[in-house]
Amino acid sequence: MSDQTLDAEELARLRELGQRFMRAVPHNNALGLELRAVGDGRAEIFLPYDARLVGNPETGVLHGGAVSSLMDATCGAAVFQALRKPMAIATLDLRIDYLKPATPGRDVIARAHCYKVTRHVAFVRGVAFHDSEDDPIATSAGTFMLGTRTQSRSEATP
Repeated sequence: MSDQTLDAEELARLRELGQRFMRAVPHNNALGLELRAVGDGRAEIFLPYDARLVGNPETGVLHGGAVSSLMDATCGAAVFQALRKPMAIATLDLRIDYLKPATPGRDVIARAHCYKVTRHVAFVRGVAFHDSEDDPIATSAGTFMLGTRTQSRSEATP
């Protein structure tokens, strides 16, 4: 992931935003997700293999839900990297195509790119893999709503 187009101050701002996102979501922490890299509309997150995340103990393969969560978090982090100013976001739609099972005992890496931001929606593509994006475990395409309300309706109603 190249950071050459960003100045040092902008890159530091993006990294801090990404780290705050990772800390703010307890599910990301429970899975052990680690933000590894950020860039202009891009993010890379690492999912360490953990026996607690195995879907079938007979095979040792990570549960698809763990990979889905990894993809959702990575796509969301990429959206944050594409925004001009921090704001709340929410996953509207996330399509995940599973191409093969993760190899038992191996960590998984996901990368995502937010390629378009409109006034209310961001569009993202992602891939999860072990060694190379050219040999994916899963791919994703998602849309995220921008500027979601952070207060409940009862708080907003006088």
